[in-house]
Amino acid sequence: MFEQLQQFLSSTPVTDYRIILILVGCGIFVGFINTIAGMATAISYGLFMMMGLPINVANGTTRVGVLLQFMTTSAIFKKKGYLDMKTGWKVGIPVGCGAIFGALLAAVLKVKIIEIVMAVLLPIMSILLFVDKKKLSSRRAAGPSLSDLWIFLIFTAIGVYGGFTHSGVGLLIIFGSYFFLGLDMIRSNAIKQFAVTVYTPLALTVFIIYGQVNWAIALIYAVGNIIGGILGSYASIKGGEKFIKIFVTIIIITMSTLLIIKQLRS
Repeated sequence: MFEQLQQFLSSTPVTDYRIILILVGCGIFVGFINTIAGMATAISYGLFMMMGLPINVANGTTRVGVLLQFMTTSAIFKKKGYLDMKTGWKVGIPVGCGAIFGALLAAVLKVKIIEIVMAVLLPIMSILLFVDKKKLSSRRAAGPSLSDLWIFLIFTAIGVYGGFTHSGVGLLIIFGSYFFLGLDMIRSNAIKQFAVTVYTPLALTVFIIYGQVNWAIALIYAVGNIIGGILGSYASIKGGEKFIKIFVTIIIITMSTLLIIKQLRS
C-alpha cells in the first residue's frame, strides 16, 4: 500500500486535482500543528520526498509555505497584543544571521549527508514536543539573566539549525524566549512566529539561488499552510494536543526510518 501511494504521488502531475487536494489538505494540517506545537514540517519533507523530490529540494520547497504562513500568524499575534516588536527583533536578528549559514550548509552538502543528519536530528528534536510547558512554569529558576551577547549567540545557534531544517526550530525559539528572555508561553509563541518570518526569507533566498525550490508544489502547498496557520492562531488546543504530538512523532520516526533504510541500501 505504501509503495502504491508513493508511486501515485511521484507519477501524477502536480496539476491533477487529487494532488492539489492532497497538497492543500496536508498544508492545512501542517500549518495548524506548526502554529500550535511545531515539528510538523517533517510531514512536509515526507510528502515531498514521496512525490519524488530529493531532500534538499524538499527542504527548500517547504520554506515558501512557512514564510507565508508565519507572516500571517505574526500579524494575528500582533493584533491580539501578544507580540512585542522590540523583543521580536532581539530574537529575529540573531536567528536570521544563523539561518543564512545553516541554509548554506543544507544547500551545498551532499544529499546523502543531509539525509543522514536529518534522520538523526528529527527524532531527537521530537522529544521537545512532550515537554510539559505548565511544569516548566513552576520550575523555571529565578537566577541571574544572561548577557545580551550570550542571548545573541544562543539565538544565532538556533538560527543555524533553523536554516538547515525548519522542523523543530519553532520549539527551540519558544523555549529560548521562555528561559532566556523571561516571557510566558503565549508571548514566546508570538516571538516564534515573528522570528521565523524574519529568518525564512534569508534561508529561502539561499535555496532559490541553488535552484532547490519546486515552485509549483510550493505555491499550492502554501495555500494550505496559510489556512492552517490562521486556524491554529485562533484555536485553543486542550485534549487534542496529545494526539497531535503522538501523530507527528510517528511521522518523524517513519520518515527517519525510511531515510536510514535508503542509506543502508545505497
